[in-house]
Amino acid sequence: MVNTQTTESRRELNAIYEVSKTLATSLDVAKTFREALNYLLHAYDWRRAFVVLGETEGGLNGLCAVGLTRDEQQRLRFHSGEGIVGRVYANGIQVMVPNVHTEPLFLNRTGGADQSPDTPIAMMVTPITADRRTFGVLAIDCLNPEESRTFSSDLRLLKMVATLMGQALLLHRSVTAAHDSLQDEVRRMSKELRPLHQIDQVVGLSKPMQHVFEQVHQVAPSRTTVLLRGESGTGKEVIARALHNLSPRKGEAFVRVNCAALTESLLESELFGHEKGAFTGAQGQRKGRFEMSHGGTLFLDEIGDISASFQAKLLRVLQEREFERVGGSTSVKVDVRLILATNRNLERMVQAGEFRADLYYRINVVSIQLPPLRERREDIPAMAKLFLDRFNKENGRNTQFSPAAMRVLTSCYWPGNVRELENCVERTATMAHDDIITNMAFPCQGNGCLTQVLHHIERVDAVNPTRITDIPVVEVPLAPPAAPVSAAPPVAHDEPDDAPSNADSAAPAPDNDGKPEGERERLIWAMERCGWVQAKAARLLKISPRQMGYALQKNGIEVRKF
Repeated sequence: MVNTQTTESRRELNAIYEVSKTLATSLDVAKTFREALNYLLHAYDWRRAFVVLGETEGGLNGLCAVGLTRDEQQRLRFHSGEGIVGRVYANGIQVMVPNVHTEPLFLNRTGGADQSPDTPIAMMVTPITADRRTFGVLAIDCLNPEESRTFSSDLRLLKMVATLMGQALLLHRSVTAAHDSLQDEVRRMSKELRPLHQIDQVVGLSKPMQHVFEQVHQVAPSRTTVLLRGESGTGKEVIARALHNLSPRKGEAFVRVNCAALTESLLESELFGHEKGAFTGAQGQRKGRFEMSHGGTLFLDEIGDISASFQAKLLRVLQEREFERVGGSTSVKVDVRLILATNRNLERMVQAGEFRADLYYRINVVSIQLPPLRERREDIPAMAKLFLDRFNKENGRNTQFSPAAMRVLTSCYWPGNVRELENCVERTATMAHDDIITNMAFPCQGNGCLTQVLHHIERVDAVNPTRITDIPVVEVPLAPPAAPVSAAPPVAHDEPDDAPSNADSAAPAPDNDGKPEGERERLIWAMERCGWVQAKAARLLKISPRQMGYALQKNGIEVRKF
């Protein structure tokens, strides 16, 4: 008798262990409950088992079952208080039915009694509870030929299994509620962080570009003169077109003139037009760009490159909105919205007498500064994908960037800004052998970046123009021969990483090799001369690389990457 009880207890303990281990493997309760029921049916020779869960409307729906067909599982639907299962759910009391054939509350909804009509079938139904709440019902049936079995040990086991299931359901619902709450918060934050302003064909999710978009949307409806400023390749013409398209003049002409591409005489004729016979080759009257853009928008690009004499002529047109054609005497009045752009420092030009101050004040009514690409790196992935999709569409390709390739794009300094990025994407996609562009596909990975070479040549030319013809195309000698290693000051082993022993000596006093005065200026001079290679610049300044890194960080100098 003692051995029988010990064996039964051991089997019961093994069952609880296996069930608890199964329920802990996943938060998918339908899967783990089914695996637990499958184990119990094999361990205890039970016939069928199922779990139903309560719904908010008060009904019960099947979660999982073992030993039932798919059609039988679909019939696992009960109302609270309906039949044996419904009453156990409503009352929260465990029930054991010795023979379902003689039980009037048994509904036989799944047809379980019809499979063995001549043999008594016992049914054990246990509520699944946790935290003083009933979540559902666990039901087991098995053959009971003698109808004398009490199933006391089985009922005790089922009660413990139902308790474990209740805890699993409670954990699942808590996690689900937390996940739903997190998703709601993410959706709410995404809605709040969603760009307030967008411009067609312009990628600008970054904060600097959102500020630009906000200015564009605010100034576009008026006829105010706008000055677009920024480095070459930052998209000034695209923003100018956006200003026109968002204005009431969008149905009229948008005319663009590059002031740097024409001589003064040609620029005057191009803008103001000319009369017949005004000069050799003037066979007839010709309208200028001001007249062609009447009622619309005139975009004057590179306005900082016009001559001093033409600045005076342009000033009168901006003030009076009227002019005479070349060779004519009749005044022509126009209604034109002016948008101007430059990548030059007009304030410095005004101070140097290269640009008229009265013209500067006339054109600098609303100034919009376009940030360089390196200051809005979060826009680079979307822009690169846009350029690559355009390339794929035009060439019938299906190339994509690998994550490593995208990291190369986002870490580049991009001195040519958006225009350089577009060219780099097109060049790399054209030369790619596979549909996946890796990081090694970029020319810069093999010292073949044309922009990098050009940037180095420009820097060396600024320092030593007499040696520009001696510079190779691939490897540019940017620094004089390196000083011996022993020339670097010794660094103690116990010195902190973030504080070199003599930080102020990062840039020594200027000597006769053309170094500028000031620590920050010398650091930039050395980095530019060495192609922004930190180790070479350190040797040029005769300091250790760690001291160089500390000095760059202290002076807030961003290391350019190519």
